[in-house]
Amino acid sequence: MEVVALAGGIGGGKFLRGLARAVAPSDVTAVVNTGDDIVMHGLAISPDLDSVTYWLGDVFDRERGWGRGDETFRATEELRRFDGEGAWFGLGDLDLATHLYRTRLLADGATLSEATARIAARFGIEARILPMSDDVVTTRIDAVSHGAELDLHFQEYWVQRHAADDVKGVRFHGSDAAQPAPGVLEAIAAADAVVIGPSNPVVSISPILAVPGIREAIEARRDRVVGVSGIVGGAPLAGMADRLMPAVGLEVTAAGAASAYGGLLAAWVIDERDRELAPRIERDLGVRVAITDSVMVDDVAAEALARIALAQVAG
Repeated sequence: MEVVALAGGIGGGKFLRGLARAVAPSDVTAVVNTGDDIVMHGLAISPDLDSVTYWLGDVFDRERGWGRGDETFRATEELRRFDGEGAWFGLGDLDLATHLYRTRLLADGATLSEATARIAARFGIEARILPMSDDVVTTRIDAVSHGAELDLHFQEYWVQRHAADDVKGVRFHGSDAAQPAPGVLEAIAAADAVVIGPSNPVVSISPILAVPGIREAIEARRDRVVGVSGIVGGAPLAGMADRLMPAVGLEVTAAGAASAYGGLLAAWVIDERDRELAPRIERDLGVRVAITDSVMVDDVAAEALARIALAQVAG
C-alpha cells in the first residue's frame, strides 16, 4: 500500500512513526512543510524536516517535545554569552551537526530534496522524506503588539516572542512562484492513500497546500484522502494552533480543522471526546467521520491511529 502523508511538527512526526509501522516504511512518502525554515547564524535550518527525520530515525526527544534525544546545548549556551539577543533560537549540539551538513550540501549545489535524502540516509530511514518544495517559501505572521503592526517570520513569532502577539493574518511568502519538489506530484498521483496528518492546519499543512499544484493533485485523489484531527476537545495536543486558527477564520475544534481541508477529504478521523461533532462534519463537509482514541501516547497508539485512518480509504 503506497501512502503519501502531509506532515509537519510534533503531531506529524508522531503519526509518521505509527504509519511506518502500519505499512512497510519503504511504501511511505512524507511531504513535509518547509515554511518554518530559517537561516540562523549562517546555517540552513529546516525544523519540520528535522522533526520528521528524528521521529522516523527514532532519535527524537519525546520528553522535551522537540530536537534530538540525549541532546546538550553547550554551543548555544556559549553563544548566548557572546550575543544574548541574537541567540534566541535554541540549537542542540547534535542538532547543529545536521544543520552544518545541510548548509554545506546546499552551498555545494545540492537541492533541499537531495540534502534531505542524504540526511535521512544517515539515520537509516526507509521511508521517503520530501520537502514540499525546493524553492524558498516562508510563513509570515501579521501581528499587532501594543498597537504596532509587525511582520514576523514564523520562528520569530513562535520561538523568539513566544506567540505573545495578537495575530491578524498568516501568509506564505514565495508560494506563488514555488514548484513542488521532485517526486511530490508523482507520489500523490500513484498513492493508494493520501493522509493529512494531525499537524497544525494553519502553519504546518496550509503551506504545503499553498505550493501550486499540490492542492490540485490531492483534490484529484479526493476519494483516497483521509485526514486526522490534531485538535482534541477544543484544543491542540501540541503547539499554537488555537492562537492561529481564529486569525484565518477557523474554529478551534475538530470540525474547524476539517474545514481547513474543504474539498480535499473523503474521510476525517476525530477523537472520542469530539464525538458530538461527527454529524456536523459529515453534513457540512460531506465526508465520512471515524471516531477513535486519537492521542498518540506511544508508538503502539500511533500505529493504531494510522491503521484506522488508512481503513477509511482502503479500497
